[in-house]
Amino acid sequence: MHPIRSGFADPAHPDLAVVMAIVNRTPDSFYDKGATYAVDKALEAVEKSVIQGARIIDIGGVKAGPGNEVDPREEADRVVPFIAEIRHRYPDLAISVDTWRSGVADEAVRAGATLINDTWAGHDPELVEVAGQHKVGYVCSHTGGAVPRTRPYRVHYDDVVAEVIAETTALAEKAASVGVPENLVFIDPTHDFGKNTFHGLELLRRVDELVATGWPVLMALSNKDFVGETVGRDVAERVPGTLAATSWAAARGVAAFRAHQVVETVDTIRMTAAIAGKVPPARTVRGLV
Repeated sequence: MHPIRSGFADPAHPDLAVVMAIVNRTPDSFYDKGATYAVDKALEAVEKSVIQGARIIDIGGVKAGPGNEVDPREEADRVVPFIAEIRHRYPDLAISVDTWRSGVADEAVRAGATLINDTWAGHDPELVEVAGQHKVGYVCSHTGGAVPRTRPYRVHYDDVVAEVIAETTALAEKAASVGVPENLVFIDPTHDFGKNTFHGLELLRRVDELVATGWPVLMALSNKDFVGETVGRDVAERVPGTLAATSWAAARGVAAFRAHQVVETVDTIRMTAAIAGKVPPARTVRGLV
């Protein structure tokens, strides 16, 4: 397949991976423990992320893992008015809604979201239809059939990379067939979802195969369990491991990274690209003046 250039890329540096900043409107997030649950704190996080270089802001209203039940109405109440406020403040910003529910996604897109981040791999088959109807972006994920908000248990794949490619590209083709613009589609191997640490490392080791599908690849590596288990660190100490994985993936053509640490991820991507000769240094004076 001929490579598709992501419509979310920076026109000034179209080959540079972009950062999708995480802003969770949840009281129980695994990483920030509800730091952006309050509207004012969430708005501060959006402003900071934009200043630091994020091109996409990803808004979620339900913790990915097990926890308190959040019904569709409560989820929508957490994300839809907030998305409308972000759209008012940042008319040109790409806004993603992290949801597996088509009804919530429809409301979010009408409020201003331009990307649906379906982290549960089409669990709601109407979700991709919403993206197609509104001509917004869509993230195609892989979970191995896991039910939303459940953890993996003794999962096995004959070839995890082949299965990820098969599932995500089939969903990408479905998205395009129902009206989603091809350049607004991402495929996401979805680390930790329906996978163990060995699977996560294999997906990074063979990331070239994901990129070779031609679809823009999104990776959500930030502070995840597979990073923690690999380096033996608790959740608050996983940033170096995350950035090492980000550098490896960015050097091999991954198009976007979903991240908690925006400026650190932006710098990692830019440094990796500069080493490869894709972008010049931001400023140079040493030995020149």
